[in-house]
Amino acid sequence: MQIGGDKSTISVRVRTFAKLREVVPAEEDLVLSVGSNLGDLLDQLTARHPGAADLIFTPEGGLRRYINILKNGRNIHFSGGLETPLEDGDTVAIFPPVGGG
Repeated sequence: MQIGGDKSTISVRVRTFAKLREVVPAEEDLVLSVGSNLGDLLDQLTARHPGAADLIFTPEGGLRRYINILKNGRNIHFSGGLETPLEDGDTVAIFPPVGGG
């Protein structure tokens, strides 16, 4: 999925769910530099969408405990957390907590 044949960038699809959809589209493609990781993706995503950072990160800048992030269906907790490398064509899903009763 190289954009215009440019081998210095990758395209990653981001899918959001529940409360995050109030501030971030349900699905969007982000273009990142080759060698980017999940932290880079979240930095770009939160810079583009005001309010997203408060839902994803603690005031200290860490990932909120209740946020689940999957890269190609696999929880990033098992693949390096925010340092998880990204590749062209990856899909990242971000799940905030879902309340109900």
